[in-house]
Parts: sequence; structure tokens; C-alpha cells
Amino acid sequence: MATSGFQNIFKLPELKRRIFVTLMLLFVYRVGVHVPTPGIDADALSDIFSKFGGGIVGMFNMFSGGALERLSVFALGIMPYISASIILQLMTVVVPYLEQLKKEGEQGRKKITQYTRYGTVLLSVIQGFGISVGLEAMKVVQYPGWSFRLMTVLTLTAGTAFIMWLGEQITERGIGNGISLIIFAGIVANMPAAVISTFRLLSSGELGIFAVVLLIAFMIAVVAFIIFMEQAQRRIPVEYAKRVVGRKVYGGQSSHLPLKINIAGVIPPIFASSIIMFPTTVLSFFPDVPVLQTLNDMMSPGSALYEIVFVGFIIFFCYFYTAITFNPTEVAENLKKNGGFIPGIRPGKRTADYIDKVLTRLTLVGAIYVSAICVLPSILITKGHVPFYFGGTALLIVVGVSIDTVAQMESHLHVRNYEGFLKTGQKFRGRR
Repeated sequence: MATSGFQNIFKLPELKRRIFVTLMLLFVYRVGVHVPTPGIDADALSDIFSKFGGGIVGMFNMFSGGALERLSVFALGIMPYISASIILQLMTVVVPYLEQLKKEGEQGRKKITQYTRYGTVLLSVIQGFGISVGLEAMKVVQYPGWSFRLMTVLTLTAGTAFIMWLGEQITERGIGNGISLIIFAGIVANMPAAVISTFRLLSSGELGIFAVVLLIAFMIAVVAFIIFMEQAQRRIPVEYAKRVVGRKVYGGQSSHLPLKINIAGVIPPIFASSIIMFPTTVLSFFPDVPVLQTLNDMMSPGSALYEIVFVGFIIFFCYFYTAITFNPTEVAENLKKNGGFIPGIRPGKRTADYIDKVLTRLTLVGAIYVSAICVLPSILITKGHVPFYFGGTALLIVVGVSIDTVAQMESHLHVRNYEGFLKTGQKFRGRR
């Protein structure tokens, strides 16, 4: 049963330690969200944010866990790190040196991670400087000038670097993916405020009880659909030929190759949001320039241009991330080495082509599913009456990260021969 599964957590010291470390590091992150950047007039910033805090700025604030609204030391959030990761992964395809590093195993991965950190600092400096100039233009700086700009760049860059370090520590010493959990924590921390805001709208009569019931039913249906799709997979049958090694006979059994419908998970919408946020965030800090403000309004969530660009990036990153994490040729070679074959398909290149064909179709289905979850709720729900945190992107990240984290906890329990969270014979699958 699930209750006994959760009780088993406390029987495993290593898992208890990892969960404790994860919670403590997330607590440190949430404390840092409330540490303000020096030299800011908090009241003036609050007034401006209430006027221009919707759209892409509201989405950025959601991903930063409310740090942008307070302009804390963590105001840039983890997005510069994600943007740097995207750039490095794209460059590994076109730069031979990076492509060679990717093939060098652990040492190459460490080198690419180091370059990603350098890129994160560089992007943080650029974004921090843009934000400092924008804040001066909005008249919310107590003592404007180069001293404020340098202090803001230094503070925001240090904050992003610290978040990056927290995420790496969670991944290494805690449970789950650190970067995803930091975004997860920011979204979850703001959901109570969204619920309170919804009840205020209900009490003031701006939102009817029937609309709230429909909203709750819609959210439950979306969450159930996300769980179903994240667990869904296409199983390719695999047969193993009999092999005689010494006096023992190996193989002669049937198995399957599981392919997830959504192999990329929550990475595509996070990457897509990061790419869109970079230019539009800068535009939002210049409300007095009509052309820039018009362009910013066109790229606000809910607008036709934003949704088209967002869906395009999601589909691209679904295929891109699947291509760099799953290699059909390598899988086909491993099957061939172990005496495995797909019935009716020749081993080797034919098998790789067949797996690639199936994977391409699955990725298209997964991309359509992710796009629908991220875009449809923002189209169906009126922005002026429902808090933005109920959007599909937030739900997809929360549910997806929860599934992955629980799956990792399950694997720790099963390795130690403990019963998991589900009933005997059932298993909670992660995305990979």
C-alpha cells in the first residue's frame, strides 16, 4: 500500500538523508527569494509591478518563485542557466570540439558543465545590466548611476550562480533533478496566493461559484491526463536468440523495448519559456517606448503570436532533446550484441531505422500533447479572472517533476528490497 511505502522511507537512512538535504536546500532557496537587491524603492516597484506584472513578466515571476516581483537577489532565477544549457547543447551539434567532448564520457560532461557555468554568468551579467537600466528608467532606484548598475549586476549574477550551485547540490546529494525541483518549488510556493486570489474574486462576485467548480474540475482532468500521458509508452517487442556460454544457455526469451511518448518530459516548455523570456523581459522594462511596448504586448501569453512561437519552440525542443538523449543506432547495436532482434526486422541498420521511425512518430504525439497542455488552458481560461499559476505549463512542470521525484524514491526503495509507494506488482515509472 502507499502508506506502508511512505513508512519505508524512514527505514532507509540514505534516502532519509537525501530527502532532508533536498528540503533544506529548497528552504535556503526560498529564504533567498525574500532577500532584496540593494538600492530599490520597494513601494514604487510594487506599484509598477501591479500595472505591468502580467503577461510574460508574470510568467517570469512564476518561474523565479516570486523573486522578480520583490527584485530579490534571486530575481533572475535559474533561467540564465537553462538558456546557457540550451546554447551549449545546440553548439555540440555544430562545433566539432564540443561534439568530441560529449563523446568523452564523464570528463567531457564535466567540461561541458564548466562551459555552461561560464555561459550562465555571462548571460546573468547581460540580463542584470538590462534590468538595472530598466529600473532606473522606471524611477524605482533610490540612487541611480553606475554604482547602482554595478551593484545590481554583481548581486543578481551572484544570486543566479548560487541557485545554480543549489541545483547541482540537490542533483548530487539530494533526490530528483535539482534545477527542475527549484522551478517546482517556486511554482508551488506561489499557488497558495493564487488560491487566495481566486477566493477573493469569488467573494467579490467577479467569479461565480459555478466557474470555480468548473475550474477545479478542469484542473483535475488536466492533471489526470498529464499523469496518463507521462506514464504512457510504446513497447516494441524484442526476441533474444539462444546462446550457449560454457554449460549454460542464455537467451531464448521475449522482452520489449519501452519508448515513452514524452521522452523529453518538462524540458521543452521550460526551454521554450526561457528562450521567449530573454528578449521580452528587457522590452517590458521600457513602458514609455510605444514600439517596444506594442511588441511586448504581442508577445504576452494568450496572444496569437506568443502561442504560435511558444508551440513552435516546444515542438523543436521535443525533437531536439529526444535526439540528444536517445540514440536509435546505439540501441540497435546493443540489441545486436546481446543477441536481441525485433521480429520481422533485420538487426543493425534496419533495426535502427525502424526504432527511429517509431520514435519520430511518438515524439510528434508527445510534442502535440505538451503543446496542448501548455497552450489550451491559457486560451480557455480568461486571464483577468483566474490567477496565471493555473496555466498548463505550471501544472505540467509540477506533475512531471513530482512523477520523476517519486520514481527516484521508488528506485531507492526497490534497490534496498523495500516495497514502494504502490501495491505489490506495480511500479511508478519516471520519464526516462
